[in-house]
Amino acid sequence: MMYYFCSPDPVTHNYFVKLAFDGTSYHGWQIQKNTAETVQATVNHAFTTILRETCFLNGCGRTDTGVHAREFFADLQVKGNNLQNDRERTLFKINRLLPEDIVILGIYDALPLASARFAATRRTYEYLISLRKDPFLNNKAWQIHDIPDLKKMQKAAERLLHHKDFAAFCRTGGGQKTTVCTIHHAEWVRTQDLYVFRITADRFLRNMVRALTGTMMDVGRGKLSLTDWDAVIRGRDRKKAGKSALACGLYLTRVEYPKDTFK
Repeated sequence: MMYYFCSPDPVTHNYFVKLAFDGTSYHGWQIQKNTAETVQATVNHAFTTILRETCFLNGCGRTDTGVHAREFFADLQVKGNNLQNDRERTLFKINRLLPEDIVILGIYDALPLASARFAATRRTYEYLISLRKDPFLNNKAWQIHDIPDLKKMQKAAERLLHHKDFAAFCRTGGGQKTTVCTIHHAEWVRTQDLYVFRITADRFLRNMVRALTGTMMDVGRGKLSLTDWDAVIRGRDRKKAGKSALACGLYLTRVEYPKDTFK
């Protein structure tokens, strides 16, 4: 099913912008009411400057302060023909203007009413946990000194596929109309000195992946049994779940859309 925003001006072109960013220096994707620096505001400014018309990119979701994205999409409506005439040249100019921690990976023609947020069918996140001090992973992973039981954490991840309601892992006051999500895949893997948690779902609640990660770490450390883990999920009480993992280890890695989203 395709989701849309309001009808555009007939001469407006709709694009999907694919980007990636290091979120360390930003207060998330979404523009804030205060003067905090955000990825959205930075990208809006770059597109507005280069295209010489007011540009506003609507993201596929919102990220918390310090969270990163290896793949992120935003829709953009443009009235001029700059992107139609010389796409590669314009992309080069925008990337040159953007700071080093944000890159535009591509600009694609999309259906006139397609929304980057509502048309997305699946999203995938990864959470990185470093098992030793690593200066190259500073602000890029949660660095710990005790090694939790990976097998127990994997069993906890597998059980996620048997649940639908994840209210226990939703930030209080997140404004969610429903706390029901369909998780398609969840696993823990070890790569050298990293534990990596990968999860794919049709949607995510605010703070959900960090809360899941932090609570599964309690399972791996023996603070919660697998029976306790199931009880936390069924209890739907955020206070019964563990603390959220640090924002710096979280990455949005993939956003999927129906094939007919793009021209």
